[in-house]
Parts: sequence; structure tokens; C-alpha cells
Amino acid sequence: MAWNEPGGNGNNQDPWGGGNDNRGGKGGGDQGPPDLDEALRKLQDKLNNIFGGKKSSGGSGGNGGNTGSGAGFFWVVVLIAVLVWGGMGVYTVDQQEQGVVLRLGKFSETVGPGLQWNPPLIDAVVPVNVTAVRTRDHRGLMLTKDENIVDVEMTVQYVISNAKDFVLTVRDPEASLSHAAESALRHVVGSTDMHSILTQGREALSVQVQSRIQEYMKGYGTGLQISKVNIKEAKAPDQVQDAFDDVIKAREDEQRVKNEAESYANGIVPEARGQAQRMLEEASAYREQVIARSEGDANRFTALLNEYEKAPEVTRERLYLDTMEEVLAQNPKVLVDVEGGNNMMYLPLDKIVQNRPMVGDVNNPVRLDSQSLREVTDQVVDQLRQRQSSRREGR
Repeated sequence: MAWNEPGGNGNNQDPWGGGNDNRGGKGGGDQGPPDLDEALRKLQDKLNNIFGGKKSSGGSGGNGGNTGSGAGFFWVVVLIAVLVWGGMGVYTVDQQEQGVVLRLGKFSETVGPGLQWNPPLIDAVVPVNVTAVRTRDHRGLMLTKDENIVDVEMTVQYVISNAKDFVLTVRDPEASLSHAAESALRHVVGSTDMHSILTQGREALSVQVQSRIQEYMKGYGTGLQISKVNIKEAKAPDQVQDAFDDVIKAREDEQRVKNEAESYANGIVPEARGQAQRMLEEASAYREQVIARSEGDANRFTALLNEYEKAPEVTRERLYLDTMEEVLAQNPKVLVDVEGGNNMMYLPLDKIVQNRPMVGDVNNPVRLDSQSLREVTDQVVDQLRQRQSSRREGR
């Protein structure tokens, strides 16, 4: 029969084994569920032992027991709140970050990487990544020193060097960086010629812009460090790009022609110098030759003078013969020795034959051969002898 059926004496067969019913009767004792008030009293006793309070009484209806139970519950709530509050203050700063601590809105300190704790609701921590390289692009049309317009695009790479200044000094440091980059770029481009910007001057342009931006950032106190400025593109505006391409091509042709001229000059100048050196050497050799020949002639004349002083007649005759031999050695001639005459007749037959008319037709001239030349010579000699004989008879 079930414990709660009529007539089944259910009050005595409670499955929880409770010893007291609503009327206060006693039942089975230890077999019922735990009493909540009893559990709270035990917890209160432990807390009182810790904090030095009085131990609560075992009864359940006294005023002292109710007061001790309320105080223990309060301390439990306070302890839990303290634990929760302390746990909220634990945080971790990443290896690449720094934490800027604000205590009641005022800067307190800058903490490094690792596990940190700050009083929650009192301190506020702003984490800042100080190792990441950030990039900011800028592009615009600008006026150069020679009053031309160029389209320049650049990229600014930067890192956060001072977390405190980055968070507190300037409201928007990256916006300030954009304005400073534009100002620095326009200032440098405005003091540079367009040809330098479009050709080999980009590296110098980026260095100058980086230096000027860094000065601006330092003056503003943004806590940013400029690591690199890259000039990605520098060109003329699209509307006049074709004309600028022609100008650049003309300059390239000019440079090419200059290089060719320099190459030609490098080939000609050494050759001319070599020829000049050769002429100098030849002139020096000729000078030495003339000096040596003059000295030799002077020495020969001195030696001849000595011989002439010893034997004048013989030396004179020898000089005459040597001179005649030297003069007549290379020329065709005929010498006629006339009897009784003191002079020897010299007949330049080569000249006579050249001046005599040629035999034969005008279109087919015939020159005299050796036999004819011999005959002409004999005739001339006979005529000379006859003239010599007639002169003797006239005397």
C-alpha cells in the first residue's frame, strides 16, 4: 500500500524520513533532506571563526541566531564581491604591445608585456602595438620649382615609438601624420626641378621628405617614428603625358648622342696624341741626324784642311775629281776632248734627244734607238772638230 493512500498511515511512512510533521511530531530522524538553515548556520560558524565572531546557537527560533545568520551572509557577499573585483583587475599585455595605465583619467605608468594587475573601475589600460610597421599612402598633384605640375604617389611607413604620446598628446596622431606628409611632400617638390623628380632624383626626394615628416612628428609629440618613405610613382599629369614622353625621349636621344661623341673622342684623342708624339719623335730624330751630319761634315772638313795644308795640289785635284764624279755619276753625258783645246765639251744627249722632233707620223711617233743616237753623236763630234780646225786656220 502506498504511503499516501487513505488508511495507509502515510504520516508515519514519509519517504523522506522526516521526524517532525506540521504538528511537531517525531519521525525517522537522520533520513530526511538537509535543512537549509542548518547549512547556513554551519557556514556562518566557519566565517565567525575566521573573523573572530561569536558562534551561533543551535536553536532555530532565537533572535541571536537570526542576527548571526544575517551578519554571516553579509560577509559572504562581501568576500565574493572582493574576489570578483580582484579578478576583474587581472589582464595580459601582449609581447608586441605596451599598456598605458590611466588612474582616474590621469596618466599613471606604462607597463610592458606580461601578466599585469590594476584596480578595476579605478585604472583604465589602453594597449598599444609598438612593433607593427604601419603604412599610410598619399598622392596628389604638385607644383615644382620650374613651375611644372607632377603627379606624385608615396607611401609612409612608421611605427609607434612612444605609447604615452600616441595615446594622450594628440587626439588623432595618424591624421596628423597625413597632413604632415602632404605638407612635407609639397615643400620638397616645390623646391625641386621636374626633371630631377621624374628621373634620378626620387631617392633624394624620399630622403628629404622623410626627414621633414620626422621633424613635424617630433614637434607635434605624436609618438610616431618614420621608418621609410617610398616614392612609388612620379609622373606628369595624364593630360600632358604624351608631350612629356616626347621630352623624355628627346633627352634620352641627347644623352645617347653625347655618349657616342664621347666614345668617338675617346678613340680619336689617343690616336691624335700618338701621332703628335710620333711627329715629336721624328723631329727629334731628324734634329739629332742633322746635328750628327753637321758635326761629321765639320770634322771631315777639318781633316781635309789638315791634308790640304800638307799637299795643296794633290788635295785640290782630288777634290775636283770627287766633285765631278759626284755630279756626273747619275746623268747621261758625252764628253768631247778636242785636240789643241783647253776645255772639254759636255754634251747632254738625253736633253737633246728629248727636244728633237720624233721621226714618223704625228699619231705614231718613233723614238731614236741606240744606233741612231750613236750616229747623231758622231755627227756632232765631226762638226765640232771642223769648227775647231777653221778657228786655227783663221789665226
